[in-house]
Amino acid sequence: MNERDNSITTRDLCLWYGKFQALINVTINIRHGLITSLIGPSGCGKTTLLRCFNRINERYGYVTTTGEIKLLNKNIYDPDVSLIELRKSVGMVFQRPNPLPISVYENVVFGLRIHSDRKPARSELDDAVEKALTEVGLWNDLRDRLDTKATNLQLEQQQKLCIARLLPLKPEIILMDEPCSALDVEATRAIEELMLSLKGRYSIVIVTHNMAQARRASDECIFMLLGEIIEHARTADLFLNPKNPKTAEYIEGRYG
Repeated sequence: MNERDNSITTRDLCLWYGKFQALINVTINIRHGLITSLIGPSGCGKTTLLRCFNRINERYGYVTTTGEIKLLNKNIYDPDVSLIELRKSVGMVFQRPNPLPISVYENVVFGLRIHSDRKPARSELDDAVEKALTEVGLWNDLRDRLDTKATNLQLEQQQKLCIARLLPLKPEIILMDEPCSALDVEATRAIEELMLSLKGRYSIVIVTHNMAQARRASDECIFMLLGEIIEHARTADLFLNPKNPKTAEYIEGRYG
């Protein structure tokens, strides 16, 4: 496989929280334009790995990272890498929806206002709002309610809005940390359908504890255990014909 087919590659990635090693020699290739799910029992390093990709772990002073992470063939630890630019190109969606306590409209344009080196024209902001809300399937519902406080929306709408908030910054990669854990069955289905509609235009990496969700919504699956990569394969292959007995035990529900 050509390296240009990958959105994210890691080589011998290790991470410590103080003296505890949370990631051990993680080497993976995450392919461009696909949905890749990270699965494994609680505490296996899934969220830690996800947060490496936009260097958000570095907010904690006791974190040490070694090894290499390349996003779109650029080492994100190179000295010329801007964290602001990195986090524009790598958007993050968290477990619980976290819209800003301002209007729907201002949530969507927040990043544009913050990151633009000039004052965006109103028409430019209007276009960005319509495009982003259309992409996440909210435009028809909210086009006449753009002044509504975002925190008053339904949880499903709030999570979709958090995804829409990323899009005006034109990210290449969207990271999702259990984005459906606070949602009911119908809302979960809606977010999964949204992910599938965004696939191809964006590379999506999702942490999930939901094995059925991993099977439904991802193209490839990475199984982690105790900070190590145990198996990485096409989702259908990993669930139907796992190569490692530890993978088989996990997906059959024997632990975790």
